[in-house]
Amino acid sequence: MEWYSYLGEMMVWQDLVVAGANLLFVFSIIFQAYRGFKEKKGFITLQTSGLTILGLCAIAISFFTLNLYISTAVASLNAGVWTILFIQRIIYKKD
Repeated sequence: MEWYSYLGEMMVWQDLVVAGANLLFVFSIIFQAYRGFKEKKGFITLQTSGLTILGLCAIAISFFTLNLYISTAVASLNAGVWTILFIQRIIYKKD
């Protein structure tokens, strides 16, 4: 049984596995972003969130070059959530 992406190219099973793992990371960190908005605090340091954003963007670009489009989208979403944490830290400062 072959799987095809929305672009008509053959989709590899690794794309789904990597995307699923990244979705778990998004799910785990989204509550941190919600808590930051609720308590008006930036809990994550700028170094942690900044470097994570850079790493996730590099991973998303790598996935795109490998035609792993679902993984690209989810890694980009993950980077977006970390960007929210980065901005929260700037806006709300520490405590």
